[in-house]
Amino acid sequence: MRDLHNNIHPKRVISPVSVSDNTAQVGQIIDRQGYESLEYIIATGSLADADVTFTVLLEESDDSGMSPASAVDDADLLGTEALAGFQYDDDNKTRKLGYKGNKRYTRLTITPVGNTSAALLCAVAVLGDPANAPTDNPPE
Repeated sequence: MRDLHNNIHPKRVISPVSVSDNTAQVGQIIDRQGYESLEYIIATGSLADADVTFTVLLEESDDSGMSPASAVDDADLLGTEALAGFQYDDDNKTRKLGYKGNKRYTRLTITPVGNTSAALLCAVAVLGDPANAPTDNPPE
């Protein structure tokens, strides 16, 4: 059956934002309870600075407040944080980063380096393989 719609649950991580400095964009904490898979989707709009780079960090924890949080081990990632990162000439692109670890909570952070102009970005988490399907529509 070709039904992705009833078997995913998207969650806002970083609302669409215009970043004009080097402030880290810390995402919402995502709770995986009831889902077996998790993919982060990052989207860029216009990136005005001519030499900015954006690094991506995914952290994990069993605590809902992310205390203590630790960087996800590379073995628990699908893709890499480096491939999920982007730079000044990646206008209007998407990136993805999957999590296959065993911790309940994760948090994505996108950090600009060398940014002095407007950079548009956002991120969404897609929870999949639900314990109970179909998933709610619209999502909560």
